[in-house]
Amino acid sequence: MATTQDNSQKMSEEMQHIIDHSRALVDATSGELDERIKSAREALKERLDSGKSEYGDLEKQLLGKVMIADEFIHVKPYYAIGGTFIGGLLLGWFMSRK
Repeated sequence: MATTQDNSQKMSEEMQHIIDHSRALVDATSGELDERIKSAREALKERLDSGKSEYGDLEKQLLGKVMIADEFIHVKPYYAIGGTFIGGLLLGWFMSRK
């Protein structure tokens, strides 16, 4: 469970770095007078704002599902092993058919 939290923390930090670099790009082009640059800058700014809120919602949903799966595997490990085994058999069977 600690690795799940570490991975989610790394993912959050990486997304924050991407957002920070994009905001720096938007700020760096603020003095440009070309219409194409202005429109691209505005589009990037809008995408950053919407992406930031969507990413937060997606992250919460994903972490919730991961925690549920982690709890299930800890409570019933043989079900998880059996399901994985059967899934692997089916996948191998479908892939071997041409």
